[in-house]
This record gives sequence, C-alpha cells and structure tokens, in this order.
Amino acid sequence: MKLLIDECLSPDLAELARAHGYPESTHVTWLGLTSAKDWTIARRAVDEGFVFVTNNTVDFLALYGREAVHAGLICLNAAPKLMSLELQKRLFSIALSRLTSEESYNEVLEVTAFEDGAVTVDRYDLP
Repeated sequence: MKLLIDECLSPDLAELARAHGYPESTHVTWLGLTSAKDWTIARRAVDEGFVFVTNNTVDFLALYGREAVHAGLICLNAAPKLMSLELQKRLFSIALSRLTSEESYNEVLEVTAFEDGAVTVDRYDLP
C-alpha cells in the first residue's frame, strides 16, 4: 500500500507514512502537482494505485464516487481553525492505526476531530 498526501496537508504526513511501513508514500508537491486541479490529482492517485489522503473531503468524495475502482481515500476532517500540524499528525496516526495489510479498494476512511476534542472514525465503501 502506498499513500499520496494532498497539498493541503503537511509533507510531514508522507514522512510519517514511510516511518509506519509505507515506503512508497509521497506528497502531491513531491510529484510536481503543486496547484494542480483536484481531478488531475485524483486521476493520478487512481491510475497509480495510491490511497489518497486529504482534508478536502467534499470534493474528493464526489470525484472518487465516479470511479469504478480506486485504492482508497482517507479524509482527515476538522474545522479549519482546528486543523493545526499537530492535529493533522494525530488524525493521520489514527488513520494509519486503522489500516490493515489488505488493500482498501473502494473504501473511505474518515477521521473527524470535533471542537470538544472528540474524534470519530468512519469506514465505508465508495462507490
């Protein structure tokens, strides 16, 4: 399994993924996709078999909902004022702890932080 981290999230998450045993993980900017359109990034992730990690949940759920097969989508959710680097790492660490050795084809893993500090994890199929 390899993960592709969206531009809106820190490259530190790609390093964290590599440290957790996903050595092919990378960041959108490292692939030369800085400021690329969402559909361009989604196409690259799908075509190259990346599990895509984003906090742009609404847009990527729509894009991935059109795909017959994809390697998976991880959505890290929080109110914009809450999404610090520390929270990104915390939510991503939770997501990494929920990954299995099996491929996550057509699955979405959403990790959501709330203002009161609570975190929920939801896993579902898409499409």
